[in-house]
Amino acid sequence: MSELPQVLIDRFQRRVDYVRLSVTDRCDFRCVYCMAEDMTFTPKRQVLTLEEIQEIARAFVELGVHKIRLTGGEPLIRNNILALIEPLGQLPGLDQLAITTNGSRLHRMAAELHQSGVNRINISLDSLQPGRFRQLTRHGDLKQVIAGIDAAIDAGFEQIRINAVILKGRNEDEVLDLVNFACQRKIDIAFIEEMPLGLIDDHDRALSFCSSEALRDIISTQHTLEPLGDPKDADGPARYFRILGGPTRIGFISPHSHNFCHLCNRVRVTAEGQLLLCLGNEHSVDLRRVIRARDYKLDMLKRTIIEAMSIKPESHHFDLDETPDIVRFMNTTGG
Repeated sequence: MSELPQVLIDRFQRRVDYVRLSVTDRCDFRCVYCMAEDMTFTPKRQVLTLEEIQEIARAFVELGVHKIRLTGGEPLIRNNILALIEPLGQLPGLDQLAITTNGSRLHRMAAELHQSGVNRINISLDSLQPGRFRQLTRHGDLKQVIAGIDAAIDAGFEQIRINAVILKGRNEDEVLDLVNFACQRKIDIAFIEEMPLGLIDDHDRALSFCSSEALRDIISTQHTLEPLGDPKDADGPARYFRILGGPTRIGFISPHSHNFCHLCNRVRVTAEGQLLLCLGNEHSVDLRRVIRARDYKLDMLKRTIIEAMSIKPESHHFDLDETPDIVRFMNTTGG
C-alpha cells in the first residue's frame, strides 16, 4: 500500500491543521441562537466513546493537525471528560489543545483542565445582565459563568477568550459593556455573527442580524482599534484588533459580512462521529462506521480522513433571508 501523507491538503490547496472535536451534543443551556428549547439528543449508544474520540484525535495529529478544540453541546458535562483530555494533552505534535465552554462548570474545573493540558479556552458570554442572560440562555446563571471566567484567569491558561453573539433588539446595547469587561480582566473577546443553523422560532435571524462592521462602529466610539492583520495569522477565522493601550484583542467572526472560506484550515467531527468538511454544507463522512468495523486499524481511519479532503467544499452559502439548508443545530454541529 502507498505511504500515507503527513499533512492534509484539500483540492483547493488549503492545508487542514485544525480539528474541532465534539464530545457531546447535550448542553445544560438552551441558547436561543443555538438550540430549540425542547431538544431531542443523540442516543448515547450512537455517541463516540472517549476512547474512540482519542483514536480519531491521534489519527488527525499523525496527519499533521496541530490544533484540536473540544466542543459540544457543552463539553464539560461529558462524564469523565478529564480522562479524554489528559491523553490528548500528551499527543506528540499537538501544539494547541483548546476547549469551548458555556462556563457553567468552569468554576470547579478550570484548574484541572489547565493541569491536564488545555492551554486555550473560549467562554460564551452574551450578556452581563442576569435577567437577560437567563433569557438568552434559557437556563444559565450569570454569576456562575463569571466565577468560571475568573477561575480560568487564576488557572493561568495561555489564552482566554469570551465569545459573544449579538442580536439586534436583544443585547446590542451591551457591546461596550462586554468589551470593557474583557479589558478589565485583560482577556480577549470575539463577536460572532449568528450562524443560520437549525430551525429556530425564538427570533427572525434576518431582523436580529448585527454585522461585524456595525459592532466595530459601536466599539470605536469608546476605543481605538488597531488591526492585527489577516485571520491566517490569528487563532481561527477571527479578524483581530488590539485596543490601543492594553493587551485585549477584539475579534470579529463574520461568516456573512466577510466570508473567510478561502482561509479555511479546519474540519469538525460531531459527537456521533460524522466528519463535517464545512460548517455551512452537509458534506460529511462517517468515521464511526470505520472505527467500529471488526477489522479496524488506524491506517483505515487515516485513509478515510485523507480521502474526505476531496469533498471539502470551497465555501459555504449562508443566507439569512431563506429557510436554512442546514437543519442541524449548532450543538449537533459541534460548537
